[in-house]
Amino acid sequence: MAYKPEVKPVQSVYHALQLFEVFRNAENKDEFGVTELSKSLGLHKNNVFRLLATLASRGYIEQNLNTENYRLGIGIFNLGQKFVNKLGILKLSRPFMEKIVSEVNESVYIGILREGNVIYLDIAETQLPVRVISRVGKDVPAYCTAIGKVQLAYSSEEEINKIYMGARLKRYTDLTVTSLPVLKKELKQVAAENYAFDNEEFENRVRCIAVPIKDYLGVPVAALSVTGPACRMTQERMEKEILPVARKYAREISKRLGFQEA
Repeated sequence: MAYKPEVKPVQSVYHALQLFEVFRNAENKDEFGVTELSKSLGLHKNNVFRLLATLASRGYIEQNLNTENYRLGIGIFNLGQKFVNKLGILKLSRPFMEKIVSEVNESVYIGILREGNVIYLDIAETQLPVRVISRVGKDVPAYCTAIGKVQLAYSSEEEINKIYMGARLKRYTDLTVTSLPVLKKELKQVAAENYAFDNEEFENRVRCIAVPIKDYLGVPVAALSVTGPACRMTQERMEKEILPVARKYAREISKRLGFQEA
């Protein structure tokens, strides 16, 4: 049965989902104490403890016996893997991601767009000693990532407004675009060129270039990005060396999804 907005949510389930979102939104923290979670959720500590105990009994939460704090359990990982495995595009894309790495020797991501965020699903990593920390499993604002912008670019004006109108575009670096009109102008250029850059907009000293993966309707269902340290990812190298390779294999994946170029 489809969810109806007027149906009152089950409070215990609602609070469990809120708890998981605390972990998801924590950038540099993997564990929380009961008191911290109580403050974040606005619930009494006894309620939070019972919630944690219930989730721990099913393996979705576990306690660190050394710190007595709580962290996500193996059940969450298994659930996430189940979701990822259902996305056949990952199995299809992996060989081509590895080919890109073998040709340009930089790390390659595949990611999807969900409600204004990019979810990084997989990475084929370079073996170079200096590399960017993996973003797999993280969701990152689309407006400041190449892999996000190259998918946002195919959204309508109405869809862009729905995502960002009235929202504050957070500044992550000095180069982050925080103006909606400027972002819209950039997205028009991305749509015309069919690729996007992230020039240290989300992380300092990290640059990316991304190309879309399209389905049989010509709709971007995912994107590939080549990511590396800014010292190696110069504008000239991204445009002349990396872009042709990324485009070539993104086309191959798209063809296998039924996309036909005009």
